Amino acid sequence: MATGGDALVAALRALGVEVAFGLPGVHNLAAWKAFGRVSSSGAGVRLVGVRHEQTAGYAADGYARATGRLGVAVTTTGPGASNVVTATGEAWACHSPLLVIATDIPTTLRRAGAYRGVLHETVDQAGFFRPVTKAQVHVTSVDALYDDVVRAGQLAMEHPRRPVYLEIPTDLLSAPTAEPAPAPTDPSTPPRADAPAGPHDRAVEALLAAQRPLVWAGGGATSAGAGALVERLARALGAPVLTSYGGRGLLPPDSPHLVPLPPHVEPAGALWDAADCVVVLGSDLDAMNTQGFRQPRPPTLVDVDLRRPANIDPDVWLQEDVASALPHLLAALPPRDREPWFVRPSGREGYAGPATAFLDALEAGLPEDAVVVADMCVAGYWYGGFGRVAQPRGLAYPVGWGTLGFGFPASLGAALSGRPTVALVGDGGFLFGCGDLATAAQERLPVTVVLVDDGGYGMLRYDFVKDGEEPVGTELEPPDFVALAAAFRVPAREVTVDGLTAAVAEGIASGAPNLVVLKARFDPPPNTSPNWYRVRA
Repeated sequence: MATGGDALVAALRALGVEVAFGLPGVHNLAAWKAFGRVSSSGAGVRLVGVRHEQTAGYAADGYARATGRLGVAVTTTGPGASNVVTATGEAWACHSPLLVIATDIPTTLRRAGAYRGVLHETVDQAGFFRPVTKAQVHVTSVDALYDDVVRAGQLAMEHPRRPVYLEIPTDLLSAPTAEPAPAPTDPSTPPRADAPAGPHDRAVEALLAAQRPLVWAGGGATSAGAGALVERLARALGAPVLTSYGGRGLLPPDSPHLVPLPPHVEPAGALWDAADCVVVLGSDLDAMNTQGFRQPRPPTLVDVDLRRPANIDPDVWLQEDVASALPHLLAALPPRDREPWFVRPSGREGYAGPATAFLDALEAGLPEDAVVVADMCVAGYWYGGFGRVAQPRGLAYPVGWGTLGFGFPASLGAALSGRPTVALVGDGGFLFGCGDLATAAQERLPVTVVLVDDGGYGMLRYDFVKDGEEPVGTELEPPDFVALAAAFRVPAREVTVDGLTAAVAEGIASGAPNLVVLKARFDPPPNTSPNWYRVRA
């Protein structure tokens, strides 16, 4: 007889899930047994055991960002569930499709509104997740479990893609149930709704009238797989393309229309300021990308997104998936490409210094299909703004919540995407989750960790120094990171910038977890808020 745990695993398989991340606890062991039973037959879901529930959430997020597929985190009740809230918040802010599966105390012990002192009991466990999920699904019977799991996974993948919380009382996982009859589903392709003709006509009219059009592409264009269409639109309009962090890699680095700079620097910002029509493709135009909403409103703004714009009132809103809308617009534009109206800015050459020399050395060791998972650290800020991202989903960056400690655990999930994966972390953030070096070793996850050790919280140190003050609380006594990795049986070495390229290339080629330590200090780049030029203006 099948159990609720078997129904859970079968539902995940129906959703196309191949890998999940979790930590066992007394309340979810029936699920682990089910994962183990099906996995032994070669037809199940790989459940990667981590050392902290927060890592389960970050790893599932990293997997989702690198693949575009549903990320799954499995936790136990109470403190196990609460430990994953921060990672869920980061996924929510960055529109990652995440399914967080947590157990609850048994239905036989639950009393509505009462706390009875049951192990791991919480009066309202779902309440932890309401601010950081788009929906909360509570399973009430074992017979409904399969359908509830499928529904929750589909909700996470529907636009706007965001985490969904699924709560299963522990006794339902071991309860007997009929063998489910799977209904295969592919949630990886988002629904594409056609907008009425009126908005299309107005959008085309605005594009044809524009003398200096500009394209701003974000994570929604990445989710839609619309990179080639964005390039075609840029050619048809003769327009420069600015990308948000979520849009990095949409256009190849050598595209003549790609602005190879973040929108936070004046050469890129000047193009926005000069544009008479901006086409926004799948972007929130959030505070982090717009220097605190300081970008002036263009004369005409066309927005293409399934979500209603929250930060600016567009002249035309096409409520469509980007990949659905662009063919309609392109068909209505003249067949001959326009001459570009702009001079493409040079790349990061204008910001040469120790940090860009570091980026040169790092990138020389990266294959074209690499995924770099950057933490909220000075080196990560530099790569997030100025790094060369050759393919879509080649950058995972916690720009939503800005959660320090994201980089390393998220890279564990990205490493299972099948793409070469590098975690770019600082000494402070790495220590948030360094215990999961044990996970990387045990699961043989092919991730190369590049750790820039500047002896403290470099960004916070800079905030003190720029104000002429003595840093307080920012300096750290670092451990011997090479010895720390060796304790987990993870190969590690310390290098200089001159040796970084070879170390990264060899680490990736090894197909195994490894750590590369670089002792260096960099000033933060101009895409970080203390250095935003529009703030100074």
